[in-house]
Amino acid sequence: MKRRDVAVIGGGAAGLFASSVLAEAGKTVIVFEPNRTLGRKLRITGKGRCNLTNNCSAEEVMKNILRNPKFLYSSLSKMPPERIMAWFEAHGVPLKTERGRRVFPQSDRASDVADAMQKVCESGGECFVREKASEIIVENGAAVGVKTVGGEYFSGSVILSAGGMAYPKTGSDGNGYRLAESLGHTLVRPQPSLVPIEIGESFCASLSCLELKNVVLSLFDLSKPKKPIWSELGEMTFSGGSIAGPLGISASCLIDEEKLRCKGYKLVIDFKPGLTPEQLDLRLQRDIKSSPRASMYQLMLGLLPEAAAATVLELLEIDKAAQSGDLSREKRLEAARLLKNFSLTPTALRPFDEAIVTRGGISVAEIYPQSMESRLVKGLYFAGEIIDCDGFTGGYNLTAAFCEAYAAAQDIILNK
Repeated sequence: MKRRDVAVIGGGAAGLFASSVLAEAGKTVIVFEPNRTLGRKLRITGKGRCNLTNNCSAEEVMKNILRNPKFLYSSLSKMPPERIMAWFEAHGVPLKTERGRRVFPQSDRASDVADAMQKVCESGGECFVREKASEIIVENGAAVGVKTVGGEYFSGSVILSAGGMAYPKTGSDGNGYRLAESLGHTLVRPQPSLVPIEIGESFCASLSCLELKNVVLSLFDLSKPKKPIWSELGEMTFSGGSIAGPLGISASCLIDEEKLRCKGYKLVIDFKPGLTPEQLDLRLQRDIKSSPRASMYQLMLGLLPEAAAATVLELLEIDKAAQSGDLSREKRLEAARLLKNFSLTPTALRPFDEAIVTRGGISVAEIYPQSMESRLVKGLYFAGEIIDCDGFTGGYNLTAAFCEAYAAAQDIILNK
């Protein structure tokens, strides 16, 4: 096969976007993707709807990137969210902005996002090799091609965008890490992120399938417990001894697995964030006064969903059938405190096959942020989840992947 300008390892979000930009600039590209479907993970992201970016400023994106946000400064200046949105709309994907400034295709089909990039690649005559890259070929300190079980393919540059380890069934098996490490790059330990959190309390079994809205979830580092390290209003769910939903998976981003194994965290739910403890106590007093013969279970149902009401009464050691008018002052104050400070003990993160993204990856200290080129191997570039740079849910991680891919492609277009 003739030599190509660029070899791209990985046909996911970053690889396809880089390939599209290169194709439009007239570069010849060969893409290595063992999956029969390009952008397989992208096609299922956002429950099949694809939250491809966030309709905010580059500065706001950086505030929502937890690991190495400054690394993105240069690439975001080249391809901020408004340019990402403009690119997809110009390529036949009308967009809409929903709550939290999350951007989706108007069709609610993630496949439209992947198909738009694939169409550009195919129109540029790109070659797709359905094999896994087994080695990056290096000559005289520069990346010059890719080796697979089927042979050797030479190119002017190589972009390594093979993803992380989240959703391994889509092909994210860590192969990109092995390729980078074989060339001397440092791997920051990968762990699941944006993933459900397992909870130690036995009562969680009775809360399974419980959905909570308009609650505040706070995460505490027990080495400095006076102030939460994160706190947010929103929705969360209980499922099979774990918490998930937007709040649950957001909290997971800030949990380190090693500290978690040492029981270094606490989660706290505020069921009634709109009320102070004093106001909540007054509310309980009014409810009791208006219906003193109502059962304690009926009283709690005025404040909580069924499963939560039963669990709270059990923790307070109050009989569900007891009359609310018989509740002592001490128990009433204890109930108000529990509703404002419902503690959970996180014990583990769910595995990679339930994670949305990977925390960790190739060290940013070994990548030039302006170009995404390796500091160790000339002509080798990185883009996407393989890099140690991740953030909250809301389109920020795909934004990072697209802007990194664009920076790498532009450097190749201008300088190679």
